[in-house]
Amino acid sequence: MRNWIAGAAASAMALAAGLAQAADQVTLQLKWVTQAQFAGYYVAADKGFYEEEGLEVEIKPGGPDIAPPQVIAGGGADVIIDWMPSALASREKGVPLVNIAQPFKRSGMMLVCRKDTGIKSPEDFRGKTLGVWFFGNEYPFLAWMARLGIPTDGSPEGVRVLKQGFNVDPLLQKQADCVSAMTYNEYWQIIDAGLKPEELVVFKYEDQGVATLEDGLYVLEQNLKDPAFLDRMVRFVRASMKGWKWAEAHPDEAADIVLENDATGAQTEKHQRRMMREVAKLTAGSNGELDPADYERTVDILLSGGSDPVITRRPEGAWTHAVTDKALK
Repeated sequence: MRNWIAGAAASAMALAAGLAQAADQVTLQLKWVTQAQFAGYYVAADKGFYEEEGLEVEIKPGGPDIAPPQVIAGGGADVIIDWMPSALASREKGVPLVNIAQPFKRSGMMLVCRKDTGIKSPEDFRGKTLGVWFFGNEYPFLAWMARLGIPTDGSPEGVRVLKQGFNVDPLLQKQADCVSAMTYNEYWQIIDAGLKPEELVVFKYEDQGVATLEDGLYVLEQNLKDPAFLDRMVRFVRASMKGWKWAEAHPDEAADIVLENDATGAQTEKHQRRMMREVAKLTAGSNGELDPADYERTVDILLSGGSDPVITRRPEGAWTHAVTDKALK
């Protein structure tokens, strides 16, 4: 009997070990640091949604010195989060990124200006200093200026572009008339710093008709030819979107899960809970499937850069429904 029990225990342990080994590995590279912008993925991990799909997902935070396209090109990730302008520019430069899912339906990007600068409309940008993020985040801005016919060369009829760090100090210190901001992050940093909404003029890219797609999921094109990789991505997207819908329905709890995963301790409960509520407005209505009309709008904006467009030709094969068609069944 003792031998039978020992044998059964050994078999159970072997089975458990086998199941643990059976989990497929996926490495996700975030576009930025751990925050509610990526809540859906942290929720999917915390709530066991990835585990239910037989996946073990490593979520790698980003930062100012981390470019997701470079990470995946170097083999450091299976899937990355990037904005479509950056992804399409990378594709044209030789990194064959393909959008496999689009959790963010709307853009959260905007320019925030001090009202005391006299800026009331985009035409008033001329002769002003505008803070702009780079590392791939500048493309929507450059496309917008090109559409307006406003040079970015610092001339009197153009604008002076200030390479903005990932903070709002240039606006607070009056080094710039406007700065780039996200609805869910930097705008609230400005408010928390003491400026009141009535002291600001906000230009949302969505309202200006120049919104491009943000925070999509991208993989390398050649990897999609591998049925095993495709299957992993189907399960990953299905679990991730389950995480996003849970986060939308439980914003405070989702923000708390993000905080638990913030190894830096830099985030605060107030900021993350507020961020999650704003992010939920951008993911609402998305089931993860890329809307071709949204894609075409983004491409048209990026091609409209006059003599210096973000991309020089209409991409081919830059997105696929192969993953979401199966994930949504």
